[in-house]
Amino acid sequence: MAREKDNLLMDDDLAAFIDQADDLLAPNDALDSAPAGVADEAAPAPEEEEWVDEGEEDIPGQLAVDVFETKDKLVIKARTAGISGKDLDVSVKDNYLTISGILHGSDEENVDIWHLQECYWGTFSRTIALPIAVQEEGVQASLKNGILTISFDKVAPPATNKVNVVDL
Repeated sequence: MAREKDNLLMDDDLAAFIDQADDLLAPNDALDSAPAGVADEAAPAPEEEEWVDEGEEDIPGQLAVDVFETKDKLVIKARTAGISGKDLDVSVKDNYLTISGILHGSDEENVDIWHLQECYWGTFSRTIALPIAVQEEGVQASLKNGILTISFDKVAPPATNKVNVVDL
């Protein structure tokens, strides 16, 4: 068993403890296997897992966003490098903002072997609840240097009515 020295496990003790745990969890070959030359007909052969291509149409990519406030505006920024404005759809309804589009790019037809493919190509979508009340009619969207910036004018908070309390 591992012992502690100043609340730290000693390296040798920890290694010995892990080895003991591995021995306890390892299958017992004498019990789990049939004698040599005897086939176990009841146990099915292990099947290989098949890789399932979910297809880019089934799972759209996500778009990372930054959401912040200035004195007068609510601002949403999204990194959309490689996307033109015509491939973006920005809509606002019931205090929800949806940004969606298509990222064209990886249509490499002459590729024999991909060694690494980390870039996402295809459709993407992101819907976020706006954290404050905004004027949906006054939304402005611009695309510059791969950054989509969407800004809303804030709705002024309702004025507080002072109620006089009358002593009776």
